[in-house]
Amino acid sequence: MFLVGLTGGIASGKSSVIQVFQQLGCAVIDVDVIARHIVQPGCPAHRRIVEAFGTEVLLENGDINRKVLGDLIFNQPDRRQLLNSITHPEIRKEMMKETFKYFLRGYRYVILDIPLLFETKKLLKYMKHTVVVYCDRDTQLARLMKRNNLNREDAEARINSQLPLKDKARMANHVLDNSGEWSLTRRQVILLHAKLERSMEYLPLRLGFLTGLAGIASLLYLLTRYLLPSPQLGNPGSKP
Repeated sequence: MFLVGLTGGIASGKSSVIQVFQQLGCAVIDVDVIARHIVQPGCPAHRRIVEAFGTEVLLENGDINRKVLGDLIFNQPDRRQLLNSITHPEIRKEMMKETFKYFLRGYRYVILDIPLLFETKKLLKYMKHTVVVYCDRDTQLARLMKRNNLNREDAEARINSQLPLKDKARMANHVLDNSGEWSLTRRQVILLHAKLERSMEYLPLRLGFLTGLAGIASLLYLLTRYLLPSPQLGNPGSKP
C-alpha cells in the first residue's frame, strides 16, 4: 500500500473530487473530520486549546466554537502556529491509525485529504504521490464569492491567506484542473484512479509486512520447538 496526499484551495472543488474518488471505491481519510474529532470535550487537544485561547472559544455545551477560534487566528500567524502545534500531533496519530486499518483491509493506496499538505510539509515525506485540485484564480474568486456570499475584498483576503494554487500545482506530482466543465474534471479523476490502481508501488510495503509476519511465525516455531520443555513420555514397558 502507498499513500496519496490530496490538497487544494478554498473553492477549488476539492470536496467534489474527493466524492468521485469515494464513488470509485477508494479509501479516503479526511483530515478535517479527524480535526473535529480530536478537539471534542475530554480530548487532550480540547484541554490545551482552552488553556491557550481561553473559554471564549467554547460553546455552551463545551464544544469548540470553530468560527470564534477561526476568527482569532485569522491573519494572526503566531496564533495559527500555536493552534497547529496543539492539533497537528493528535491529527497525525489518528491518521496513522486509520491508514493501518485500510492497510489490513488490502487497499492498494489510501488518499489523505490534507488541506495544509504543502504548507506544513510534515507529512510530505510519507506521500508516494501528491495531488492538487487546481482552478485559475478568477474562477476560484467567483466561486468563493457566490458560495459564501462574500464581496470581492473579503473573498480575496481569504484566498490570499492560503498558499497560491499555482504554487501548490508546481509542487505536486499530479494536477486535477477544475477550472472548466465538471465532466472534464471527473474524467481526470477516473484516469488518475486507474493509473494509481495499476501501479505496483503497493508491493514493497505489502511484501515487507508479509515477510515480517513470516519471520515472527518462524521465531515462534523455533521457541516452541527447541526452548520449551517437551512433554514427558512414559516408559513403554511400564504398566499404567
